[in-house]
Amino acid sequence: MDAAYAFPDAPVTHIGVRSLGDKESTPIDLSHHLSDMSNARIASPLKALMKYMAQPGMISMSGGLPHESYFPFEEISAQTAVPDTFSLTPEEKSSFSWLWNLFGAPTRKTKEVTIPKRAAGGDMEAVQLATALQYGQATGLPLLQKFINEFVQRVYRPINPLTTTLVHVGNTDGWAKAVLTLCNHGEGILVEEYTYPSAIASAWPIGVRPVPVKMDSEGMLANDLDHVLSGWDVEARGGMKKPHVMYTVPVGQNPCGTTMSEKRKKEIYAVCVKHDVIIVEDDPYYFLQCGTYVPKAQRTTAKVAKDGKDAEEAFIQSLAPSYLRVDYQGRVIRLDTFSKTIAPGSRLGFFTCNPMFAERLLRAGETSTQAPCGFGQALITSLLNGWGMSGWIRWLRGIRAQYTMRRDMCMDALYNHFDLREDLRASSIRAWDGAPVLVAHKKGAVAQEKYDSTTSLFSIVPPVAGMFLWIQVHVYNHPAYDDLVRSGMSESLASATLTFRLWKKLVDNKVLWSPGWFFATDGVQPDIGEMGFNPAVKAKGMEGCFRVAYSSASPEEMNKAMDVFAKQVVKFFE
Repeated sequence: MDAAYAFPDAPVTHIGVRSLGDKESTPIDLSHHLSDMSNARIASPLKALMKYMAQPGMISMSGGLPHESYFPFEEISAQTAVPDTFSLTPEEKSSFSWLWNLFGAPTRKTKEVTIPKRAAGGDMEAVQLATALQYGQATGLPLLQKFINEFVQRVYRPINPLTTTLVHVGNTDGWAKAVLTLCNHGEGILVEEYTYPSAIASAWPIGVRPVPVKMDSEGMLANDLDHVLSGWDVEARGGMKKPHVMYTVPVGQNPCGTTMSEKRKKEIYAVCVKHDVIIVEDDPYYFLQCGTYVPKAQRTTAKVAKDGKDAEEAFIQSLAPSYLRVDYQGRVIRLDTFSKTIAPGSRLGFFTCNPMFAERLLRAGETSTQAPCGFGQALITSLLNGWGMSGWIRWLRGIRAQYTMRRDMCMDALYNHFDLREDLRASSIRAWDGAPVLVAHKKGAVAQEKYDSTTSLFSIVPPVAGMFLWIQVHVYNHPAYDDLVRSGMSESLASATLTFRLWKKLVDNKVLWSPGWFFATDGVQPDIGEMGFNPAVKAKGMEGCFRVAYSSASPEEMNKAMDVFAKQVVKFFE
């Protein structure tokens, strides 16, 4: 398929050629990456007629569309928050002030949104139930398409001049469609050594397996990615061809909380150009970039943030650039979602990619999910257009401030219950290379200035984005560890056995953290049954690792959970 194929059902975002150092945007033919299933997809004949139905004066008797008079909804009304609901630099008068603002404040301002069955003046592109609740094209509502395209141009600023967008039903659905579009049975996908387990589960049934790449404090390592691909041995890999698709969560990585710099993305992109790899950038936490954690005792009162165009631009510039900013060949498929910034139940998001991929993804949507839910599209489109672009960016700035507070509260709770100090010396700690690793001991147990790594409890690198802490308990310091190894267990299995024991103790005390084995990309089928887990089957990823989400618990609950963890982990090492 011609790489310059004009995507016929959605507007193309013509942004203009931007230089990238000594590179210029030069889109190339990437059609050889399409799967057999994708190449076999044809346009839905009935969907192709819909563009004619919208023509003024057309008497359509071609489709089996129910008449809108039979829809039982005459209008939908909602009370929505205003864009400046959340303070950009909230004052923490008490640890619960933000929670009161979120759930109980009587002064919270709202605005009513009403969506009629028919828009005034017969505007077919306006948000109205007659079209939102009807069968529609998989490209989504026209006003939503327009807003998303303008947003991509304003915030992500892709350098590929043919970049376009297409709606999907959330990022998990978007990734599932991308796998079917790009991968055939028996192929592999390049992933971080720990990754979002549903991404693996989506690919598993069609015979596509994960190929792990090592990580550091910024996520995937470019040199290890090149090492894996350069040394690919088809026979040693059981006949698997060299992977040509990479899945990555570059910001607030799930589960490890790592965030890639622009420099790292350029390095990885260069490797992908060298080996002809397509990058699928799953970025649900992009706007939850909260900066470097500062312990509570060292924090100073933040300056009051300002609004206006200059403040908007400063916010955009503060965000780690998307892979779209380095994609001069059109080999990136970006996944965005409204799940983390509006609501998961909205089941609405969008692809940003080159027109050839977008057209194939559209074909996949036409015969599966079709368009996202009309109710959700109508409400979110009305919300966004009511707020306008500046209002939406203001909302995202407020959401970032809220998750920054949550990150800080969870880290503060760790400081309250443990003696945490920065320590880069302990070579036995499996920590991110070069990162400011915090190493924990029992509160008050360490008098010396530097830690003795043989008595440390766990280590953590505070995240700069996302929803998660990644805690590695130092199970190799457990009194039984050496005995288990001497008994014939491998080090991985000994670590796994002890990690599972600690996880079970936390569960018994009503604290549920996600165990590391959920996220390991070791090629073992991700099946946990009824939690009757056998660590001998899947030892990798059990090396003391836990994912701790600070996204929904209250400050009181966070502190209580860390109190339980402190008591149980101390008992565990005794």
